[in-house]
Amino acid sequence: MSVEKLRNIGVIAHIDAGKTTTTERILFYTGKIHRMGEVDNGTAQMDWMPQEQERGITITSAATTCRWRDFFINIIDTPGHVDFTAEVERSLRVLDGAVVIFCAVAGVQPQSEKVWRQADKYHVPRIVFVNKLDRIGANHDKTLEDMKSILDAAPLPLQMPVGEESLFSGVVDLLSMELITWGEGTADPIKSPVPEELKEEASLWRDSLLELLSESDERVMELFLDGEDVPAELVMEAVRSGTLRREFYPVLFGSSLRNKGIQPLLDAIVDYLPSPRDLPAVSGSWKGEKIFRAPDPDEPFSALMFKIMTYSGRPNLHYVRVYSGSRRFGEKMFNARSGKVERALKILRMHANRREEIRRMDAGDIVALVGLKDVRSGDTLCDEQAPIVLEELSFPEPVIFIAIEPKSAKDQERMMEVLALLAREDPSFVVKVDEETGQVILSGMGELHLEVLVDRLFRDFKVEGRVGRPQVSYRETITGQVTAQERFAREIAGKEHEVSLTLMLEPLPHGGKVHYVDVCPDDSIPVSFKDIVAQSISDAASSGALAGYPVIDIQATLLDCAYNPERSTDIAFRAAAVNAFNRCLREGAPVLLEPVMSVEVETPEEFTGDVMGSLNARRAVIQGTDRHCNVEVVRAKVPLKEMFGYTTSLRSVTQGRGVFSMELSHYDPVEKES
Repeated sequence: MSVEKLRNIGVIAHIDAGKTTTTERILFYTGKIHRMGEVDNGTAQMDWMPQEQERGITITSAATTCRWRDFFINIIDTPGHVDFTAEVERSLRVLDGAVVIFCAVAGVQPQSEKVWRQADKYHVPRIVFVNKLDRIGANHDKTLEDMKSILDAAPLPLQMPVGEESLFSGVVDLLSMELITWGEGTADPIKSPVPEELKEEASLWRDSLLELLSESDERVMELFLDGEDVPAELVMEAVRSGTLRREFYPVLFGSSLRNKGIQPLLDAIVDYLPSPRDLPAVSGSWKGEKIFRAPDPDEPFSALMFKIMTYSGRPNLHYVRVYSGSRRFGEKMFNARSGKVERALKILRMHANRREEIRRMDAGDIVALVGLKDVRSGDTLCDEQAPIVLEELSFPEPVIFIAIEPKSAKDQERMMEVLALLAREDPSFVVKVDEETGQVILSGMGELHLEVLVDRLFRDFKVEGRVGRPQVSYRETITGQVTAQERFAREIAGKEHEVSLTLMLEPLPHGGKVHYVDVCPDDSIPVSFKDIVAQSISDAASSGALAGYPVIDIQATLLDCAYNPERSTDIAFRAAAVNAFNRCLREGAPVLLEPVMSVEVETPEEFTGDVMGSLNARRAVIQGTDRHCNVEVVRAKVPLKEMFGYTTSLRSVTQGRGVFSMELSHYDPVEKES
């Protein structure tokens, strides 16, 4: 398979927009599977974990491969729930293109916007599939407007939907100007001439398509302005070119549950989304030198290890995206982080949790490896003779934590081993031991995130334990500017250590960590000692003066430093910097900060008042409401502490019909109880 015939895509969207259902249909129509599973009854092949089947949601990104026409497609089906946003983040990092699914009833939802911004971050070209056009309240115009107003994106409809809600019957292909309809069941699409009653409207849609294409393609513009017919081949070429440049986003329509719209979506994937060769060569570095690797099997080998999957009683799987070169199983790979050589005992092409063993991996491949030892997410595997470090993955910080303890002393060691494995698998999951209490603290992105991980600990790995109530991960800051002069002078192991420095701390607006500034003259102290001061302040900021929580929203400025070449050592600099920082924290009117979440609740209109009342009882600040057909969306800012158990409360006030999503907005000072 040539690299030009390869597509690496992700399926991304808000929870319940139809990602997994669409992926199941793609696999069925490409012949990968012969019977479609359904999310609601737990038979979807891509949702293979028991935790996914029971909850009816995607928790871990699942990889699979299929063929359409003469193209080879690697697909990653990603979670939609905000608690598992790290899965989306690392998937988008290694993908070349994406299919974004919007629900035609709800339009662009909160998590849809978040994954769209994540795709922007990694410059991923996208096509859009507007799903559920057969549902009551479906409105394709509203979805297209949401793309413009919320995402600031230019939608490019390649089809005109025919009918909506129960009358949705098919689409008009605006390139070939054919009507495409689907019968009952899994029948292939039926193509026919556009009926007379639809010709005028379809012509208007096609003119809008050509008008937008004219802005980016001169050949289309010349023909369109001259009133001449624009060949479908030229339109396709212009659509592909603009999609790769992310000037616009092709839009298709359908209903995955009713098996409508999947074949044109597959055509769009291979026609408009990029192959690895369509994108710029991947960049990395080695010892300060910038290096580029083209997606060519003859280039030196380079790959990014982006995901680890941990199993009980089975070897771990290490998912890699190969950017250049090739490797057979058993051949050497150099880990640029650890400096160690690794060998893959097996190379696997994955279909969810099913495996197909292959003999080699080439540029562009996404595969799983068995047998690696000292690796972690974000590591670069490369040729030892041509080393490179690719850009690492970034993950959000946890906002919630729980305490856990083993049921008996004999479970302690086993529990810590398994927790360490799960933390390696999921970098947004953090395990630490409280030095004062000895408690094991688990931190994650939300209640559901921790609930699933604890369930895996107990069920999959057979570790018995007890879990405490979820707790909030607070932060600390100061409210006033303060300056401290700190002198450290001590004899240690017969050697004098002495330094004096002046440090100023001042508060910053919301949204920052600790920003360090050095205003000392460049030649006042050696650069190595300046680096020690910066690192010491960063380390000291991990524990505040009030309750030991991390410090944020502060600027630390090194104003002055008295340096003695004979007695000013790294020990003295480190101690003086930490002492000065801690003193400033104590004297800067420190306050405790709590995480405040952006919450969106979707509820039938008749329950809106009850929902707003339940939020107000949780110290919410209501931001406003929007209406999508018969669904009301309530937007609010709510302290995370108040959102524990809200799922049960919302079910109660909406008779089980309300849903909500939330993500971290900012940190605010904790309100003092009256």
